[in-house]
Amino acid sequence: MTYTYRTRGTCSQQIEVELDGDVIKNVKFYGGCNGNTQGVARLVCGRKVDEVIDTLSGIRCGMRPTSCPDQLAHALREAQKAQQSAE
Repeated sequence: MTYTYRTRGTCSQQIEVELDGDVIKNVKFYGGCNGNTQGVARLVCGRKVDEVIDTLSGIRCGMRPTSCPDQLAHALREAQKAQQSAE
């Protein structure tokens, strides 16, 4: 299942998340710091959704109350909900 999330409060504008059950299959950021978002996306692939949410939630970018990794955690929560609704 692929889910698209519109980010809030970050340089990236959108995140696409592909899940295979409770495992992250692929992540793609649109916008943001290219190297950092590519790194985060690669590091989370193959990991369980809940583990990544716990790890990335609450990370801030400077004085901003959120960050691209934190927004990925939000995206994963929403993707989980959408996946459960579709079942």
